[in-house]
Amino acid sequence: MLKEKLKKYTIILASGSPRRQQFFRDLDIDFEIRLKEIEEIFPPNLIEEDITDYLAVLKSDAFEGDLVENDILITSDTIVWHKNKALGKPKDYDDAFQMLQSLSNATHKVITSVCFKTKHKTEVLSETTKVTFHLLSDDEIHYYLKEYSPFDKAGSYGIQEWIGYIGVAKIEGSYPNVMGMPMDKVYHYLNQL
Repeated sequence: MLKEKLKKYTIILASGSPRRQQFFRDLDIDFEIRLKEIEEIFPPNLIEEDITDYLAVLKSDAFEGDLVENDILITSDTIVWHKNKALGKPKDYDDAFQMLQSLSNATHKVITSVCFKTKHKTEVLSETTKVTFHLLSDDEIHYYLKEYSPFDKAGSYGIQEWIGYIGVAKIEGSYPNVMGMPMDKVYHYLNQL
């Protein structure tokens, strides 16, 4: 359905995330993957979606001058916002353990921003989902970290993994957003082109 509508465009997903790539395959559209290394540093005064908006645009700016007519570049960034602080990907095992301990028996926000860039304009949308965890034991956290190694994930967890099955008490908002991309919003954006 969407594939037909987008056939005159080249959709470029600038993400190395296997989950985001799978989302786009599941949308049943043709797309290519292009990656550029960027340092994900944001000004310290930014909070919540201002951070993810900034980083999604920063990632797209790396492609400035590379895009031609009918290219649509899609970049995104996800953070976990907890206790007035952004939790990105953990630095190491201990950092991941501390993050999961702090998320245990508490509610946090998962915020994703998606940037759509063409040769002529840049637009950003964002989504916030609230996730509440049950109380997690130290043994459960250690088991999860050893078995699933979620060191490439914001907040040190993947909701689609074991920890999501046993640990998540409640979710308010978009489930795919917690996995890294608010696909309903992406679909509706692309569908109205």
